[in-house]
Amino acid sequence: MDDIYREQILEHARHPRNFGHLPAPTVIREERNPLCGDQIRLELAITDDVITDVRFSGRGCAISQASASLLTEAIKGMPVAAAKQFSKDDLLDLIGIPLAHNPTRLKCALLSLKALKAGLYGVSQMDEDM
Repeated sequence: MDDIYREQILEHARHPRNFGHLPAPTVIREERNPLCGDQIRLELAITDDVITDVRFSGRGCAISQASASLLTEAIKGMPVAAAKQFSKDDLLDLIGIPLAHNPTRLKCALLSLKALKAGLYGVSQMDEDM
């Protein structure tokens, strides 16, 4: 079963869904993993409290890029309130391979979720650094 999920990760890393930029995003949030250099920029278009469109850009390992691709597919069309409740376990279920034993890979996998939550809750880079 892990082979199926590994193939899915490679497919999303090679051909990410929703990669690029929105013309007029409502929310923009960028996050970095200083341990490995992975970077994700998440852009959301929100209308009437629904995520109507989403794009991501950045660079990094296959796990971080595939995770962002999978997350964007999952949240497109989702009410903001539901997206705020999207959990670490929800994203790890989408990824489908165990990462708990590897903290570095786990940080890579959760980078896009961190960007989503910080963006939706309005956490600024400055607030986070303080």
